[in-house]
Amino acid sequence: MSTAWKRTPVSAAGRLGRADEHPGRHDRDYRQRRDALAARAAGHPVGAPYPGVQYTEDEHRTWCTVYDALRPAHQAHACGAVLDALADAEIPAEGVPQHADITPTLRARTGFALTLAGGVVPNERFLGAMEHGYFHAVQFVRHPAVPLYTPEPDVLHDVFGHGIHLSSPRIAELYRVIGRAANRVRTAEALDILSRMYWYTLEFGLVAESGTPKTFGAGLLSSYGEIGEHKGREVRELDVRAVASTQYRISSYQPVLFAARSFSHLEDTIGAFCAEFDDETGQRLGLPRLPRDRG
Repeated sequence: MSTAWKRTPVSAAGRLGRADEHPGRHDRDYRQRRDALAARAAGHPVGAPYPGVQYTEDEHRTWCTVYDALRPAHQAHACGAVLDALADAEIPAEGVPQHADITPTLRARTGFALTLAGGVVPNERFLGAMEHGYFHAVQFVRHPAVPLYTPEPDVLHDVFGHGIHLSSPRIAELYRVIGRAANRVRTAEALDILSRMYWYTLEFGLVAESGTPKTFGAGLLSSYGEIGEHKGREVRELDVRAVASTQYRISSYQPVLFAARSFSHLEDTIGAFCAEFDDETGQRLGLPRLPRDRG
């Protein structure tokens, strides 16, 4: 894009606040825009074509503000595997891209494509589509008043987080591994366990480098307010039993994170777990499921 949108300085980008205080929950005009874009996904077949969005000046400005904040934050806090992927990811600086702008690069690098979502997608569909190279992504933009945090996935999260991941063949393979396991099981309990493994690795995982936890997960990569703030959290070493027994909430800051000893340790842990995972394992490891906080 050639248009140079007026950019908001990161220092003036607004407070983070609590998730339940986020203005995106209470702004009627914003909710109408968000809900109209989300409604496009109703009944949409995975992988089918869909139209782009005519984004507003405010939405482009929000994108630019987040871009300006996250680029240096990635360099400061992201692990080496993410920085390598970032070098190959084509993320525009000057405005919100269309999904159709992002998918060709992903297809060329890893065979992945974005497919339309309206919000949080059921585990069976969301995880299962990853085996076949599809990642569910939304089109709406977070509220402009608090651009550095969103309590639900938005297009910035999907591009700055998963778009970076899916530019790397090694990271993209982890998505496929979890997707293959999801398509092999049949019970809600097993899918719930897989969703926790996905959540605490690909969404909010850390990777230790020289003894320091570095950011890996897409949820952290797309949230300036969370990407390097590990001191106030409980950081545990990655352990599959601990992950399987730890509930998560989507629309809140994460109080517990898991750190792999290295990126190879992350690969080995996900690979070994998913290779042996079945419905019986899910029943053995599972806890009573709690309703997800879906924003």
